Amino acid sequence: MDFNSVYQNYYAELDQVEHILHERAVSRHKILSAANNQLIDAGGKRLRPLFALICGTVSRRSEATSLRVAKVAAALELTHMATLVHDDVIDGADLRRGKPTVRSEHGNLAAMYTGDFLFGRAIQLLAEVDDERVHQPMALGMVRLCQGEVEQIRDFFNWDQSIRTYLRRIERKTALLIALSCSLGARVGGASDVDVNVLRLFGHYTGMAFQIIDDLLDFTGSVQVVGKPVGGDLRQGNITLPALIAAQNNRTGERLRQLVQAGMPNDAADEAIRLITESDGLSVARTFAEKYLKKALSVLRRVSESRVQQELGVLTRFVAERAF
Repeated sequence: MDFNSVYQNYYAELDQVEHILHERAVSRHKILSAANNQLIDAGGKRLRPLFALICGTVSRRSEATSLRVAKVAAALELTHMATLVHDDVIDGADLRRGKPTVRSEHGNLAAMYTGDFLFGRAIQLLAEVDDERVHQPMALGMVRLCQGEVEQIRDFFNWDQSIRTYLRRIERKTALLIALSCSLGARVGGASDVDVNVLRLFGHYTGMAFQIIDDLLDFTGSVQVVGKPVGGDLRQGNITLPALIAAQNNRTGERLRQLVQAGMPNDAADEAIRLITESDGLSVARTFAEKYLKKALSVLRRVSESRVQQELGVLTRFVAERAF
């Protein structure tokens, strides 16, 4: 079993999610509709909906329950898309998944309101799922997502932040939404409290690994594959785990801290990226990711349905090996 076969197993359900996304993207305002459709048509792996759909099959479910799971999956993806639009404004990014961002096409103000509109659509969609056990965790999740974004802005170009601060930030920015995808998909699908809690923990560990690997790819990927400029986070002042590890190097750490400052020119950023890639920052960060992946696979063995274990295991390996 590989990623493509798992994806094909849920093709019909993912197509239903895609239909819901397009349906909820519609607005009487032409700019909002154009921006929303631009985001949806840009595609993406739809990993969060896929996590939700798989976890929604831990227990047998009716057609009506399947629709509820699809709505939750779509709401999670709308929330994720909203954070991407806001991130691109904060970062001044022109590319996302190799295509122009909403801000580059429509401007920062339109992009910010597009993100807000998507948050609103996500809440509207969740309101159609009559279960407060879904509403409360999702509402808290949105709050913590915003806190994570503010913490990232606060720590731009901040070399005094600790690795623990970095890990808390990515838990809120990334791991949280994957954990919600797993737990809420399972909850709406009728899983037991034990399975819901196990899948939440699995999603947390997988999400932590996912973001660390994403931060590695920021240094090792290419714009053609990753879909955004190499070293883009560092150029914007976002100090990620590979950079924090490299800054502890006695030989190059001081030079790295001197280079990465607000307003640094491109040649300084290029030298900083070289120092990081030549240090042990990448290998140590990879070790962090592997530890989280190992924890995710260990927790996964406690899920009651073996087929779900296998399918989620495939997704976990995909996260570990992905190049984009």
